[in-house]
Amino acid sequence: MTLTRRMILKSAGALLASTGILGSSMAVAQDTTASWPEKPINFVVPYAAGGPLDTIARLLGEKVQEELKQTVIVENKAGAGGNIGAASVAKAKPDGYTLVMGAVAIQAINPWLYKNITFDPIKDFEPVIMVSSVPNVLIVNKDFAQTNNINSLQDLIEYAKKNVGKLNYASGGSGSAGHLAGELMKARTGIDAVHVPYGGANPAKLSLLSNQTQFMFDNLASSLPLINEGQVKALAVTTTDASPFLPDTPTMEAAGIKDFDIGTWFGVFATGGTPEPIINKLNKAYGNAMNDPAIQKQLKTMGSDTKPGTAQEFADFVKSEHEKYKEIVEISGATIN
Repeated sequence: MTLTRRMILKSAGALLASTGILGSSMAVAQDTTASWPEKPINFVVPYAAGGPLDTIARLLGEKVQEELKQTVIVENKAGAGGNIGAASVAKAKPDGYTLVMGAVAIQAINPWLYKNITFDPIKDFEPVIMVSSVPNVLIVNKDFAQTNNINSLQDLIEYAKKNVGKLNYASGGSGSAGHLAGELMKARTGIDAVHVPYGGANPAKLSLLSNQTQFMFDNLASSLPLINEGQVKALAVTTTDASPFLPDTPTMEAAGIKDFDIGTWFGVFATGGTPEPIINKLNKAYGNAMNDPAIQKQLKTMGSDTKPGTAQEFADFVKSEHEKYKEIVEISGATIN
C-alpha cells in the first residue's frame, strides 16, 4: 500500500469517527448481538427422524425455545453419513440462526473417510455444547463364549491366535465406529478376524445373535438390553473411562490394549464465524435444557451421563477427536467416494 493511500484511508477513518458514523455502526452490531435471537432458530439433524439424535434434538429444542423466547425448528436432512445436513449449516450465514446436531462421524471420522467432503469440520463450525458421550462395547455371541470359555478380552485374543481365520466380526457398515474399532483391535493385538459389514447396526446384531459372526463393537445404549438379558456377553468398553452403566466391565485399556479410545458422541454446533456472545447464549440455553430432569432421564436411557460444559471445552475436545481419527481411519483402510 502506498503512503498516499494510507493517508487517505487514515483521513477517511478519522472523518467517520468524528462524524459518529463508525461508532454508530459498531453500536448497531453490538445491539444486534445483544438482542439475538429475533427470529426462529433452525436446528438441523443430519440423520433420519426417529433416531436418538433426532429425539434428543426435539426435546432440547422445546426447552431452549422456552428460555430464548423464540421457536426452534428441528429439520431432518439425512444422507451421506450426515454430511448433507452438516454441509447446509457450514454454508449458512454465521448469525446463530442455523444450528446442527453434529457427531463424531461428521466432525471426526467422515473428513478422513470421504474423499469428496465439501466442508472443513473445524473451520466451518463453532462448537456450542457437548450433549452426549457414550462408549461402544465389545460384545460376543453367548454360545460362542460359553463353548470356548471366553470370559475376557484376553480370552478372545488367545482364541483368535490359536484359531486363525475362524473369527468373523460384524459392523453396521464400512467406516462405521464398529468397523474402526474392530480394525484398531486387530492392529493393536495382531489377531486376524474377517470384517462382515451390514446395512446398519440392527442386522449386524442379528448376525451376532445367530452366531454368523462371533463379535462386534456396538453402541452401549443399543447393546445394554441384550447384555442385561444375557443374550450377549460384554468383554470391554471402548473409552478410556469405565461406564457407570456397566461397572463390572473393564475398558479396553484396562483389559490389556493400550491407546484404545473409540466412543460415540454428539453435540450442538453453529456455523463457523458465529459471534462469541451468541455462542455463549446458546451454550447457556442448551446447558440449562440438558439439566432438565426429563432430558437427563432420556440421556441416561442412551447410556450417557454427560454434564453440560463450556463451548471452549467442547471445541478443544472436537479438535482432538478430529486429529485422533486420522490414524484410526487409515488403519481401517476404509474410504468412501
